[in-house]
Amino acid sequence: MTEITAPQSTRGVRAWLTDPTPTSLAQARLKRFVSVAAKLCSNPLALFGLVIVAALILMALLAPVVAGGVSPIDQNLAGRLQAPSAAHWFGTDELGRDIFARTVYGARATLAIVALVGVIVVPVGLAIGTLSGYVGGAVDSVLMRITDIFLAFPSLVLALAFAAALGPGIVNAVIAISLTAWPPYARLARAETAAIARTDFIAAVVLQGASTSRILFRHVVPLCLSSVIIRLTLDMAGIILTAAGLGFLGLGAQPPTPEWGAMVAAGRSVVLDQWWVATIPGFAIFVVSLAFNILGDGLRDVFDPRSA
Repeated sequence: MTEITAPQSTRGVRAWLTDPTPTSLAQARLKRFVSVAAKLCSNPLALFGLVIVAALILMALLAPVVAGGVSPIDQNLAGRLQAPSAAHWFGTDELGRDIFARTVYGARATLAIVALVGVIVVPVGLAIGTLSGYVGGAVDSVLMRITDIFLAFPSLVLALAFAAALGPGIVNAVIAISLTAWPPYARLARAETAAIARTDFIAAVVLQGASTSRILFRHVVPLCLSSVIIRLTLDMAGIILTAAGLGFLGLGAQPPTPEWGAMVAAGRSVVLDQWWVATIPGFAIFVVSLAFNILGDGLRDVFDPRSA
């Protein structure tokens, strides 16, 4: 009986997940999640990007374990600028600090900046874009002209200006990057909202007496969210590079906190003789940026209805 019941149970779960007419919200959401996961796993490049990003998150969370208990800030001037070896896998820097440990702990600063920027720019972009696209008129004109002003300046130059005005530090770097990163999300959300507002189901909701805020939060924002998240994933590489640029110029995380951009800056004076000091953190920036780009392309293929 056991050998017969298990396959029947498996077929029942599979049939429940593939049912074309879900009977509950939970079933519909789980069915969508399984479909997206299956499609993402069928894309080798997207899966590779997801694995790298997941490894970065685990490395940041388990930094003391991954670094083998080695401190990223303890100095050893007697062992400065040592080449990669069994004792120091990635060598040591100009102060004798282990570069492997500093690279591992540096993932925390990178993830903190990326996560905080995402938490800020997505709600701001969605709020401005959906309100502008749905209400229209004078509200649309004012909000979009403000957006155009921010888009008129190169994002890196504007981030440098804000960071210089606010002062060095991770928090100020996050604020500076966020102030320059939200306009594309507002533009994208506005375009999505303008198309959604003309659909029949929105007209039906209006006829039922729903308020503007309810329509925006319950119907428009959820439909715009997938496109915004895909755009955020694709922009992660730019955010990481901007954060590294601020760190390189001394406007990001401050010593002795390990941060990849600052590590590259510290090694630029010895790059010809002790190449590992600047190359290792620079390679980490490259790999993580590439992973986010590949993952973003995969998510775009998954959520794009024309790719089905």
